[in-house]
Amino acid sequence: MALKLVSRSQWGARAYLTPNGATPYSQARRGVKLHYLGTPYSDRPHEQCAAYIRQLQAQHMDGNGWSDIGYSFAVCTHGYVYEGRGLKRRNSANGNTALNEQDYAVLLLVGSTGLTKPTDDQLHGARDAIEYCRKEGPAGDWLGGHRDGFATACPGDAVYAWVKAGAPRPAAQQQEDPMAGLTKKDIFDAVWKTDALAAPKDAADIKTNPNWQPQSILRDVQARVRSLTVTVAAQSAAINTLAAKVGSGVDTKTVVQAVEKAIKDAVIKVDIDITQNQES
Repeated sequence: MALKLVSRSQWGARAYLTPNGATPYSQARRGVKLHYLGTPYSDRPHEQCAAYIRQLQAQHMDGNGWSDIGYSFAVCTHGYVYEGRGLKRRNSANGNTALNEQDYAVLLLVGSTGLTKPTDDQLHGARDAIEYCRKEGPAGDWLGGHRDGFATACPGDAVYAWVKAGAPRPAAQQQEDPMAGLTKKDIFDAVWKTDALAAPKDAADIKTNPNWQPQSILRDVQARVRSLTVTVAAQSAAINTLAAKVGSGVDTKTVVQAVEKAIKDAVIKVDIDITQNQES
């Protein structure tokens, strides 16, 4: 996944204090340590995450007396990676100067209460941050939690378990198939037995059945075709009778055959109940 990096200027960071805030790493980092907030935290819309990072920086600078936000990077629940002290400036979150010098510090915005388990997006973002530190830092392959080498509960059990598992990316969730488990009959019933169209204005049952299912529509069509067939048959009989009375110049058989063929072409198997066996 592509790293969704939010620069200091993008989240509105204050300028760090010198000289401590400008202290560079003196050697390549061993690896990356993961952290959590250690305080209650509630998830929030992504539009509010930058404000929370600013609040965190203010707490570290104004409350703790630090020169900047303590972490190298921070990851919100939506998978965005906020630049803290970044790749080049030594962090102040790992416990002491030696530990800060040794590893990058990546914070996940989860708490000791409230939201305590990272989201899938957040795990992807944390993994992106780890890979970014390794590729651009540089950082070695070592990976651990704040509690490794320092007496603390950080980064919390949920994050620490993920770290000890190697910080894997969450498995891609399979999209649930909305048709899964449906039988052919289920699909047939859903379509065939659903009201579809307004009944014709001349329908006999329009008051009690104003919306017709496909079955009602076909029955109406069938009734109208049968009525038309009766009419055509009566007209055929009249033509037959008329032809019989005409002089020898008219071929009665030819007339009758032409009418019968027209009837067959217009109405095919009208005696079959077309509302039956529709499921096959």
